[in-house]
Amino acid sequence: MFYLKNATYIDFENLEIKKAHILINEGANAEMEFVTSIPEGSQVIDVEGKIVTKSFACGHHHAYSALARGMGAPKKTPENFHEILKYIWWTLDKSLDKDMIRASALATAIASAKAGVTYVIDHHASPYAIKSSLSILSDAFDEVGVSHLLCYEISDRDGLDIAQSGLEETEHYLQKKEGLVGLHASFTVGNDTLKKAVQIASKFNSGIHVHAAEDLYDQEFTKQTYQKRVIERFNDFGVLDFEKTILAHCLHLSDNERNILSKSKAWVAENIESNLNNKVGFFNAKGFENKVILGTDGMHSDMLRSAKAAFFVGQSFDTINYPSAYYRFRNVHNYLKKNNFSGDSSNNLVVVDYPSPTPLFSDNFLGHFIFGFDSSQVRHVISSGKIIVKDFQIQTVDEKEIWQFTKTEAKKLWQKMNE
Repeated sequence: MFYLKNATYIDFENLEIKKAHILINEGANAEMEFVTSIPEGSQVIDVEGKIVTKSFACGHHHAYSALARGMGAPKKTPENFHEILKYIWWTLDKSLDKDMIRASALATAIASAKAGVTYVIDHHASPYAIKSSLSILSDAFDEVGVSHLLCYEISDRDGLDIAQSGLEETEHYLQKKEGLVGLHASFTVGNDTLKKAVQIASKFNSGIHVHAAEDLYDQEFTKQTYQKRVIERFNDFGVLDFEKTILAHCLHLSDNERNILSKSKAWVAENIESNLNNKVGFFNAKGFENKVILGTDGMHSDMLRSAKAAFFVGQSFDTINYPSAYYRFRNVHNYLKKNNFSGDSSNNLVVVDYPSPTPLFSDNFLGHFIFGFDSSQVRHVISSGKIIVKDFQIQTVDEKEIWQFTKTEAKKLWQKMNE
């Protein structure tokens, strides 16, 4: 255990500001404590003049895309979303091997930690390297000190044998650790695979993590093939019956689908920058505002950036405002708490070096949140009571050594993608 001395603490739920010393207890489910004095000889970090608050969490990530930055153009220039998947992301995920998966996870965990993110909900795909892939991811995140909720992206797109391998990897992992049952999307998952995935989720008291209505293609394919819209199909199969289910994107929805979502137990992950990058449309939370959490969809690991993007882009297309932007940013903690997932207790904190030129109060915090706070100001990060970032530097792993490894693996991946 150790102490944060002279803290200015902002309660992430009610935004009340408290000045106190904070005792940090180590453990995934341990709690912090406010104290009036610090025993002599204790380990102390003096945070006077800095902001201390709850660390951040990502509601939908793709660590497997971490080595994509700077890669060459695809063999064919995509003309639509389906071709973006086919010529970029499905080419990439088919090229991954175990070392590349580990490199991707380490890179993502480090980037997350340095941005103040201590919990990542990830959606993984590596169809020719499925076995043990979730354990590789888990070990890498653990090494850096970032808590996680993982799943494998089961899909029929590479054949039913590979889909079965995804189901088996999921079941094997859920026997050992907390996780979700991942599916790609309605248009790549047949009825039999969907049914089996729901059965595994029920068996392990888990939920489904799946892309839903990200692009109109998903809706058009589902209506033509199954005579239902995406959310209607998922609802009929029981996907929305789980408190732990996360539906990523949900852009192209009918009024009936919004009504179904509003009455369901499922949560919705907004990924605004990915939507912009893929030109698939704009998010609108109308009808299910209280169910929205924020993700990055593998674009980056900076949740402050995601919150600002959701706010600014949403001005013209969404129901978002200052309070709801912050609510979405923090709603992932409600998801984790409601479902009793470990690793997101009060001993997960960020210390922000925020030299504001204007006063900061509880009632003007949201203005500072949108226009002032930035991940570059994250000085210290505490995950499950352990210091994983101190003075902007990762404490748990050798970052330079890992970057050498990730660069080597990235070159191998890019070469393999071009073969």
